[in-house]
This record gives sequence, C-alpha cells and structure tokens, in this order.
Amino acid sequence: MKVDMVVMRHPNPGAGEFLSQHVDTSIVNAGDGAHEHPTQALLDAFSIREAVGTLEGTKVAIVGDIVHSRVALSNVLLLQKMGAEVMVCGPSTLVPKYMHTLGVKVEYDLQKAIEWCDVANMLRVQHERQDIKYFPSIAEYRAQYGLTMEHLDGLEKPITIMHPGPINRGVEITSEVADSEHSIILDQVENGVAVRMAVLYLLAEKRKLNKE
Repeated sequence: MKVDMVVMRHPNPGAGEFLSQHVDTSIVNAGDGAHEHPTQALLDAFSIREAVGTLEGTKVAIVGDIVHSRVALSNVLLLQKMGAEVMVCGPSTLVPKYMHTLGVKVEYDLQKAIEWCDVANMLRVQHERQDIKYFPSIAEYRAQYGLTMEHLDGLEKPITIMHPGPINRGVEITSEVADSEHSIILDQVENGVAVRMAVLYLLAEKRKLNKE
C-alpha cells in the first residue's frame, strides 16, 4: 500500500515492533495488548505539567488494574524519566510482582496512596482481559479502591484526579469525583488530540527529511 505511517492497536505485545522490522514506514503504537500505550503517557504527562506546573518531583499514584493496563507501564516509564515519583496501588492480585524492580512504590491501601500523591490516575478494571477472577466482587472492589469525595474531603491538601477512560462510573471513581474541580479528565481528552497531532506531525516531518 506504500503508506507513510501506520497507527496500530493490536492485542499482542510487541506487534508494532514486529511490523516495523518488515515495512519501511513509521509505526505509532496505539496500544499493544496489556504492554504499552505511549501516546496516552505523553498526553498524561502533558496534562500533569499543565495542571501542576512541573513533573520534576511531582508524586503520581496510578491506581487500579495495573496488571492488565498498558497505560500504567507507559506512564511509569515516562513519568520517572521526567523526574516524577510514581506509586502503583491496587489489589495485590492486580499489581504485577515485577513493579518494584521499576523503581516505583507499591501500595495496597487507597487512602495511604492518595495521602502520599499530588496526582491520582485512576484506572478501570479491564474485565475483557481477565480470564480468572482477581477479586471477589465489584462491590468489594468499589469499597476498597473506588475513589469518592469522602476520600478527597479528608485530605490535608487538594490533589489532581485523572483517568485515561473509559470510566466505570461508580466503580473505580464516582461521578461526583470525575466531574469535580479536582478532575482534569476532560483536559486529558482535549490534550490527547493535540499531543497525537504533534506525534503525527513530527514523524511525518522526519520521514520527509529522510527522503530528501
């Protein structure tokens, strides 16, 4: 087809890397299985910097289904590279055992995680990627890891709330929190357009220069 660029989402980790070895074109990884989602991490980092002012020294807690989340791994790698401190939080069954090897803090108590952080990035439970039961019920997950206004009202400082979407309202986050002044979820959506436009522009320009 002689395309100049491929934006690829694939269920298998490493699919974009594999394709790049067989075609002469730019590959944008739009999510490979439960591995990575680089442009989501870019827009999340941009949104944090826009809201907080800097990534250097900012404490970011990523909460939820870490083991099935491609967003989590990309965020961990990018945020640490930009000087942020990162914590992952969730049920022990949904936090990969290797996480501590990446230099992140691991916490299993939501209250302790939000007391520590400046920014909380709430992830949904990805039932479509689960082949076994990782926790007893949605009700129990909501009780232990669902972020509510009661959590936020009890903090000594305001924190910024994020979510990569789609949101399971009333599970990992209540509608009250998602729509509150603490939330920058709509800003993430808006920034996602600009960041991905920038990625396409830079790759297209680089390809054009290489041809010349």
